[in-house]
Amino acid sequence: MRRRAAFALVLVVLAGGMTSCGDDAASTDAGAELTVLAAASLTETFTELATAFEEANPGVDVRLAFDSSATLAGQAVQGAPADVLATADTSTMQAAVDGDAVPDGPTTFATNVMTLVVPAGNPAGITSFADLDRPGVDYVVCVATAPCGKVGASLLAANEIGSDPASLETDVKAVLAKVAADEADAGLVYVTDATAAGDDVESIEIPQADSQVLQYPIGILEQVREPALAQGFVALVLSDRGRAILADAGFGTP
Repeated sequence: MRRRAAFALVLVVLAGGMTSCGDDAASTDAGAELTVLAAASLTETFTELATAFEEANPGVDVRLAFDSSATLAGQAVQGAPADVLATADTSTMQAAVDGDAVPDGPTTFATNVMTLVVPAGNPAGITSFADLDRPGVDYVVCVATAPCGKVGASLLAANEIGSDPASLETDVKAVLAKVAADEADAGLVYVTDATAAGDDVESIEIPQADSQVLQYPIGILEQVREPALAQGFVALVLSDRGRAILADAGFGTP
């Protein structure tokens, strides 16, 4: 049985990274799958972590589903076939906990803050967050249900930005894509997204952003199909190696 084989897997998380005992890893059924639901802002880091996990555990296929945290938490509560949930804030994770989808509770593994990004070359000549109120400046933000939308709205209010956004995007990656493609003059994203975009965008600091730090929690779902694999993946995220990958992407420590 796949689940019995998964329990036979021995995962060892060391200070310098993650290894697995080869004989035990090899005993895992070919095609064993681990499904991870993760916030869109974790796309690059969790893709790297999934690759590391698969390399350490031959025969395991990590399937990643990225979306808005609120969407994923809702899917988890509805019993979506998945093993692990990682969100970009504590409130959406709490919704999953309250819905009995994360019975053992989550663990915070990273933090993030928001920044303003403009397209490469800054065509609109935006030099400060206050410039969002200039006539003719089109900026985009996340929908209010997404963590990036909640924090973005709070920062707009705190900085007394009166103009409305040109559009509300599903998640932070959609905001970033619109700005990188020069379809908007500016957008509110996480520092990590700006880092991942490289030369495609330029960043402008948002006043008071440091007072709106997002906490990223991770937890194992009630409907987990591969408990040992799920525990191993969470252990990797929390390990020194996992923290190093997150830090390289611009995430802060809890």
